[in-house]
Formats: sequence, C-alpha cells, structure tokens
Amino acid sequence: MKLALLSDLHANLPALEACLAHARAEGATAIAVLGDLVGYGPHPSEVVERCRALQMQGATVLRGNHDVLPVNPVLTGSTWGDMTAAWTFRHLDDLQREWLAQLPLTASLGSVFLVHATADAPEKWRYLLDERLAERSLDAASRDPDIRYVFGGHVHQQSLYYRGTGRHLMAFVPRAGVAIPVSTHRRWVATVGSVGQPRDGDTRANYALLDVGAKQLTFHRVAYDHLAVVRDMRAAGLPELLASRLESGR
Repeated sequence: MKLALLSDLHANLPALEACLAHARAEGATAIAVLGDLVGYGPHPSEVVERCRALQMQGATVLRGNHDVLPVNPVLTGSTWGDMTAAWTFRHLDDLQREWLAQLPLTASLGSVFLVHATADAPEKWRYLLDERLAERSLDAASRDPDIRYVFGGHVHQQSLYYRGTGRHLMAFVPRAGVAIPVSTHRRWVATVGSVGQPRDGDTRANYALLDVGAKQLTFHRVAYDHLAVVRDMRAAGLPELLASRLESGR
C-alpha cells in the first residue's frame, strides 16, 4: 500500500486537486484526509463534495477542529476560524454539514494510526510542536501494539519524530521529495503539513506519502496556482489577512 496523507485542506480546491494528481503520479493506492477540510478558504462546498467522493471510493476522511465550527458556529470573533465559520456555514448545505459532523476523530489502518491533532486527546486539538508532545501522542496510539506510525496535521508544518534506542523521541528534519526509511523496528510520529494553507514561507501545497511495503515516507511539496485562490478569497470577501497569508505562504 502507498498511502497519501493529506491534511488541512482549508477549502482550497486547486491545492487539493494538485496534491491528489501528484499522489496518483507517485503511485498512491490509498488516501487519508486528516481533517480541516474547510475554514479560511473560498471553496468549502467544492472541497466537501470532493472529499465525500473520495470517501465513497474508499478513502479515510477524519474531522478536524475547523470542520466542527461551521456545523454549529459559536462565534466569539476571537480567532480567524471564528470569523470565517459563519461564512463557511452559509456556503454549505444541510447534508454537507451533517456529513462533516459525523466524521470520526481517529482511524487505524493496520500499523498506521491517523488523527487530526494528537492521539492522546484528539478532541482537544493539541498542537504537536515538539518531542514531548509527540511522545504523548505516540504512547497513546501505541496502546495498540501493532501501531508503528502516527500521522496528523493541525500544525501546518511537516515534521517527523522517532523513538530511538532510548525512551525519548528524537526529531528528524524532512526534506521535500526525499524518501526516508521508516523501519517498523522503530515507532514514528509525523505531521504532514497543510494542503491548503502552508505557513513556512513556501506557497506550495504539502502532503506525505507512506510506502508501507518499502517502509519509506516521503514528504512532498506541490506547486499550484495559489494566486488564483487568493483572488477567489478576496472576491468572496474573506479576511484580507487570510488572503495575504496564502499569498506569502506564511
């Protein structure tokens, strides 16, 4: 199995399609979408419909924190997610909101555990930012002794951690397009980056591909017409800061 891992689509249809096309060209045989299908971006209905179609074709699709907000938005105006939730709500129909609401928080595929944020408390949307938090997530998922890989998103960064000969996890800095050996005699935790809203200064979309048979993990960056999406955001009247962030990749 070659598993394409996509997260944080953020209602950016061109980025999603570009990553799916790239994954197919790389030989992907399975797809997992790790949440945050909507929020921030200008194509919520289109992205939801695309992911519904992927699910019907056998893909695993999880729920992220931004998929909760537009189902029953409680608006405080304190975050950009709050500010776009009402707009997203209006651009989804009842069936789409119901579908988002029933998505699971986690899933397991053999040796692979999937979650939007962290395995230790999926519903609390914790950001996996360092070795300590990665260790907590891995320990929770490893209650199933068959689990060797834990994949999430949420932080909009690509990262990889592994348990070496000692007790604690160590960080490994991935490079785009370079296959990393991920032997099953170790356990691994990764965040796969954001398809629809990267935040590391690189405007290209992010996703990762796990080759289970070869025990290799490759982080990818995929170019697409992000400026067209920026124009869509401005035309839709979404907050300028969000358009500027997509424009710069920060």
